[in-house]
This record gives sequence, C-alpha cells and structure tokens, in this order.
Amino acid sequence: MISVLLVDDHAVVREGYRRLLEGDADLNVVGEAASSAQALSMERELTPDVIVLDIALPDVSGIETLRRILARRAAARVLIFSMYEDAIYVSRALDAGAVGYLTKASAAEHLLRAVRQVAAGTRYLSPDIERILAQRSSNLTFAAELSQREHEVLRLLAHGQALSDIATRLGLSVKTVANYQTSIREKLGADSALQLLVAARDLGLGQP
Repeated sequence: MISVLLVDDHAVVREGYRRLLEGDADLNVVGEAASSAQALSMERELTPDVIVLDIALPDVSGIETLRRILARRAAARVLIFSMYEDAIYVSRALDAGAVGYLTKASAAEHLLRAVRQVAAGTRYLSPDIERILAQRSSNLTFAAELSQREHEVLRLLAHGQALSDIATRLGLSVKTVANYQTSIREKLGADSALQLLVAARDLGLGQP
C-alpha cells in the first residue's frame, strides 16, 4: 500500500484527487493539506510514501515547501502536480528535489502512474512536460548558432523593444534589424512572434 499526502489549497480539487487515487486498491490517501504550514506538519506526523504537491499555495510556494520537506527528511518523495507548464517551473522543481512533475491538464491515468513511479523512486514527467523540456533543449542547441548581434537583437525583442527602437539603440537600419529577426526565427525554428518569445524565455532572455 502506497500512502499519499495531498497538498492543494482547493478542497474540491483535493476531493477529486482522493477519489481517483483511492479507486486504486494499492493507493491510500492518508492526509490532505491546504497550505504549506499544514503540509509540513502533516508530513512530519504521517511520513507518507508520496507527497502530491501543488506549486501555488496561499502561504509559501510549493517549491519552497518541497525544499523544507527534503531538508528535514531527505528520503521524502514529492510529485509536483501543478497548472504551471513553463519549463522554468519544472527546472526549479526538479532542481529542488522533486521526483516527478505532472500538469493538471494531464489525463487521470497519468496521476496514478506518476504516484506509483515516484513511490518507487523513479522520475516521472507527464508527456506535455517532456515535450516542453525537449523543445527547450532544442532551443538551447539552436541558440549556439546565433551570432553575437543576433543574440543581442533577440534579447531586445524579448524585452518588448520595437524594431525601430532596436535599430536606434544598435545604430542599425530598421531593415537590417528585420533581417536579423528573420534569421533568428529560422535558426530557432520559430514560426511566429509568440514562438520566438517562448524560445527567448527558455534561453533566459525574457521579461522577469
């Protein structure tokens, strides 16, 4: 029997998770917490096999909660279950010690599979997260092909600068900056301005 602690600030959401998990004879939800403080207290008392933890909590973030749990019990196994799909959240969670990361857009069977896999100490990433991380890795690879000038233009584009502003700042013509933008899109495989911004964010160049 795998014991599970659910941490999410929405009671209705927790109830849905509980019903889903307890529909499996091998999974047992031993507690529910609506905040970081409750999660830390219940984790200490119950020492569950798996902690299913949301990032958006009302007092302390789930990632900081994860760090505090592992600081006290290094063997704790935490599955982040969040609405956030951005690669930066995934990276921070995994770097902090999460064993798995699952988005709330995932199909129900992925939660069951994730809990089992995390309980066994094996990393689990939902399919959508695997795709996002693969795209980020691809962006990082392609970024190596950018020239220094292209990198600078991309940085300014990511911070919301118009082509005319970039041209003035860099002492170039608007047409030249537009050509750089086209070249950057081709190298990063970005078909739209939105995809270009996503690629820039993955490279750490976007707005904070």
